[in-house]
Amino acid sequence: MACILPVKGISPKFKDNCFIAPNCTIVGDVELGEHCSVWFNAVVRGDVNYIRIGNYTNIQDGVVIHCTYQKAGTTIGNYVNIGHQAMVHGCVVHDYVLIGMGAIVMDNAVLESHVIIAAGAVVLENTVCESGYLYAGVPAKKIKAITDEQRLLLQQLPHNYVLYSSWFD
Repeated sequence: MACILPVKGISPKFKDNCFIAPNCTIVGDVELGEHCSVWFNAVVRGDVNYIRIGNYTNIQDGVVIHCTYQKAGTTIGNYVNIGHQAMVHGCVVHDYVLIGMGAIVMDNAVLESHVIIAAGAVVLENTVCESGYLYAGVPAKKIKAITDEQRLLLQQLPHNYVLYSSWFD
C-alpha cells in the first residue's frame, strides 16, 4: 500500500483517475490533477513547501520530487513526463515537458512548455529552459530545437501512461 501521509495537518489531494503505485510515497502539501500517475518507488515529498502537479502528468519509477523550506515550492504543469529516477526540486515545469531518466532540475529553474531535458542532464538553479528546445549535459545547455516528431511525442506520452496505469486496475 502506498505511503500517503499528512504533514503538519496537510494531506495530499488527488483528483479523479490517478494511479498511485502501491510502494510510492506521497506526503504533505501535494496536489495531483486528473489522470496523473505516480509509479513504483517514486517519492513526492511536500513536507517543507508545496508541490502542485497538473493533469495527465506521469511521475515514473524512482523519481524524487521535493522543494526547499521557505524558498521554493514545486509546480509541475499538464502533460509532463518525468523519467525514471529523475529529481525535480523547487522549480517550475510548464506543460508538455519531458524530463529524461536520471535528470536533475534544481531550485528556481523554469522549464517552459515544449522542452525536453535529456537523460542525465543537470538543470542548474535559476536556469530558464526556453520553449521548443532540447537541453542536455552537465550543466544542461540548449542543444537544438525540438522536431515536429518530438512535439508529437510530448503530446502522446502522457496518454500512453494513462493506458499503462489502466493495466493495474
